[in-house]
Amino acid sequence: MICPLDFRYGREEIKRIFSEESRLSYWLKVEATLAKAHAHVGNIPKEAAEEIASKASLQYVKLERVKEIEAEIRHDVMAMVKALAEQCEYGKYVHLGATSYDIVDTANALQIIDALHIIEEQIIGLIKAISKLAEEYKATIMIGRTHGQHALPITFGLKMAVYAKEMLRHYRRLQQIKEEMAVGKMAGAVGTGAAFGDKFFEIQDFVMKELGLKAEMPATQIVGRDRYIALLSFLANVATSLEKFATEIRNLQRNEIAEVEEYFEEKQVGSSTMPHKRNPITCEQICGLARVIRSNLLPAWENAVQWHERDLCNSSAERFIIPHALVLTDWILFKMRKVFSSLKVNPEKMAENIEISKGLIFTEAIMIKLVEKGMSRQEAHEIMRQCAMEALEKEMHLKNVLKEKREIVEKIDDIDALFNPRNYIGKAEEIVEITLKEIAKEIP
Repeated sequence: MICPLDFRYGREEIKRIFSEESRLSYWLKVEATLAKAHAHVGNIPKEAAEEIASKASLQYVKLERVKEIEAEIRHDVMAMVKALAEQCEYGKYVHLGATSYDIVDTANALQIIDALHIIEEQIIGLIKAISKLAEEYKATIMIGRTHGQHALPITFGLKMAVYAKEMLRHYRRLQQIKEEMAVGKMAGAVGTGAAFGDKFFEIQDFVMKELGLKAEMPATQIVGRDRYIALLSFLANVATSLEKFATEIRNLQRNEIAEVEEYFEEKQVGSSTMPHKRNPITCEQICGLARVIRSNLLPAWENAVQWHERDLCNSSAERFIIPHALVLTDWILFKMRKVFSSLKVNPEKMAENIEISKGLIFTEAIMIKLVEKGMSRQEAHEIMRQCAMEALEKEMHLKNVLKEKREIVEKIDDIDALFNPRNYIGKAEEIVEITLKEIAKEIP
């Protein structure tokens, strides 16, 4: 075993879809449907289609036999065709009129849709896990940070609501991608359908309807690879969101911040030499694999550049990028869901960290209050900037600096009251509630 998908990453449920046996099974399913289509339009005897359909399974067509034939003729699809044909009395009708990529691209669509259904379940589960945190901590105040610096108070629930809504957008995009990928072809070597004769449209329509797909019209020898670019772009987008979430957890888990912590099992080891370590290894794995998922997008772009009606450059690359991107996306969704479902949140540390800035995070709130008292916005901003710089230089709490400023004391009676973070979280709780209601309408 060389690929880490074989022994380290990925869930069996989705990996099975892309196994050698499974790929052969999807190909055989398409061949069986093609035979039924020919019988439907009267091109071949009904009993021929019935026999081909009954034999088009792994029970009769063995992977070992297909590989044996391929080793001799060096063509994987034709090896499958020969292996199926030799099992049938009516083997001469197998693959009638089709080109290899009528089978491959149509089977690809079936595989991809099945994989996307699994990914959809993980996205839904992740949205629910994040939404639960948003509801539970919608009033839990923490410091918001911009440029890595303390900005203004927010709530942890609002941060989670932002993540949940982002995943809801991915859920919506997934519905579009499923439709985009549910396309096959049965149009022959260059897309004209010539080998199928006058019944071409009927044959292609029958095959696609039977398989739950739509036909690529028009097509060359293959389905348009712009569709695969859309798929890989979607997976890269999801992976980027997950890396963003995981990076935030890693940052908030720093010892000097310590506001959240990913789950750490009872017997888990953090370091081979430092027994005290509780490293965010799951989030780090998510970040690393997200980069691999995004890297698959480059060959997807390049595969779309074909010579004339088709060349073979896409084939080898797609054997890597399609299963790897789908399996790894499912995996990091699964891992991210586990992180959020068991996330340790520390509201006490969040409250403690708010005090680190010694009141500087309330400069905007005080500026707005001064404007309400009749001061111009620009004047209020400059006064608060000067007070903030003085507090920093003298290492004083901002409220003590303000109490020494006549222009501020004259306008504000209770300066201490301005430094209550709960008074300056705006409509954070309401925003969370509105967001969760919107999500609940779409997520079952």
